[in-house]
Amino acid sequence: MSTELTLYGYWRSSAAYRVRIALNLKGLAYRQVPVHLVKDGGQQHGAEYRALNPQGLVPLLVDESNGGVRIAQSLAILEYLDEVFPVPALLPTDPAQRAQVRALALHIACDIHPLNNLRVLQYLSTELGASEEAKNAWYRHWVEQGLAAVEQGLAVLSGRLSLGQRPGYLEACLVPQVYNARRFNCDLSAYPRILDIAARCEPLDAFVKAAPEVQADAQ
Repeated sequence: MSTELTLYGYWRSSAAYRVRIALNLKGLAYRQVPVHLVKDGGQQHGAEYRALNPQGLVPLLVDESNGGVRIAQSLAILEYLDEVFPVPALLPTDPAQRAQVRALALHIACDIHPLNNLRVLQYLSTELGASEEAKNAWYRHWVEQGLAAVEQGLAVLSGRLSLGQRPGYLEACLVPQVYNARRFNCDLSAYPRILDIAARCEPLDAFVKAAPEVQADAQ
């Protein structure tokens, strides 16, 4: 399907990673504009990007087919994509199941990720003087604590993916979080449900093409 979507992101941003997965799951064509979060003091802070997204964060989705509307925040982007391009759906049709999926995704995006994103880690190092060892211990503590709750919450799926045999909204959030956990050597052995979902999703084309290492701006 031909669209006029532009995604501003960074190859290693897990929030941008979520959106790439969702776009791929829906089979939507999109162009990517890299915003380097470290180079030049962080290109997200530059006037040019701030004019597009005053939050100074990635990702940002621009839909030229809808008047050039700009959508920030990864979960808002996923919701937008599911409403504007409803097939294939990212969320279950049953209201209770939709709420359960959203709750798990929000736990990842709002309770785990914000404590461990780049600007928090930079603040720990530069402003609070945390050592690399202390910073990594902080990261692992919050990821492992958060994933323990997600692991319990996944019991509602009874061994299925969030859309039965098909991944969607939840998996688009979970797989990038697993990727980050592995980067920081978190012990994931206590989370068999999480590992099972990751193992089932990561070989799929939508996830392979969204992986950080295959992005044009990967370093």
